[in-house]
Amino acid sequence: MRIIPQSDVERLLPVGACVDVMRDAMIATSAGDVTLPIRQFMPVPGAPGKMAIMPGSLGTAGEAEQACFGIKLVCKYDRPLIDGKPDPLGTHVGMVMLFDSVKGVPLAMIEGSSLTAIRTSAASALATQLMAREDASRLAIIGNGEQAARHVDAMMAVRPISEIHIWGRDLARASEFAEATAERTGLPAAAHASPEDAAANADIICTTTSAKEPVLPGSALKPGQHINLVGAAIPTSAEVDSEAVARSRFVVDYRPAAMAAAGELLNAIEAGVVSEGHIAGEIGEVAGGKVAGRTSADEITMYKSLGVAAQDLAAAQAIWAAAEAEGGGQEVDLLS
Repeated sequence: MRIIPQSDVERLLPVGACVDVMRDAMIATSAGDVTLPIRQFMPVPGAPGKMAIMPGSLGTAGEAEQACFGIKLVCKYDRPLIDGKPDPLGTHVGMVMLFDSVKGVPLAMIEGSSLTAIRTSAASALATQLMAREDASRLAIIGNGEQAARHVDAMMAVRPISEIHIWGRDLARASEFAEATAERTGLPAAAHASPEDAAANADIICTTTSAKEPVLPGSALKPGQHINLVGAAIPTSAEVDSEAVARSRFVVDYRPAAMAAAGELLNAIEAGVVSEGHIAGEIGEVAGGKVAGRTSADEITMYKSLGVAAQDLAAAQAIWAAAEAEGGGQEVDLLS
């Protein structure tokens, strides 16, 4: 079994390469070639955190060469700022355990925080590739944390981004993020005082916040925009309001997960604005050519990202294969 640390994860699976990995994973998900129990959360007694448990399988042993199964364990802790900046540990720390389906043996234990960040932004990039207008070039990022930075890189991998607009609750931090983004990418990046201002002239909008209540109203959306909803992952949280959901062509990563935890959609259904039938399809159905991602240039398209174990397993499989090829990580013998 290989133990693969964060540095190797970042090197072995850059976000651009991960887009194709996510394409295959989501096509398999929509085809039913996966096992995806809904994620479970366990509170940690006496601590400001919880553990998320995401088991799953990808492919069928004997039928798929890379069939695998495994589990992601993530500890999500609310960590206070240190000198006004995020704790270096981040809010999510964990690992992915990858097993071979044929032999039932562990292949790798892979650092999970960077793997999750890469696959999440790559899944948004896949949705953008399939749903945003071909000429989309102006990017708005709502949020200024790790996923915000990841999504800048991910969007640049699939569209010719020319300018970046940013909003965060703390304008000073958003301004620092904008300056760092401009320096890192070589593109003009500006911080804005409101989400509406940041989204006003954008072709692509990525919401990457920890908001419990909507921060971007549907009234701010304009024809032709594509929105990736990334930050909210529980039914009691939402980043956009019901009007935004109703105005959009709404695509999800996995229907059962969306009906269990997509707060934006559930709010709109509860308000009587839409029904479950408002889901146009899964992104795997779009990638497989079974559902259209966009039907007109003026349509507002929206992708709701919740994340599924198939994405983690596909990313882990790709990282493990690359590590095997070069002897990366640390190989250990569990039975010695």
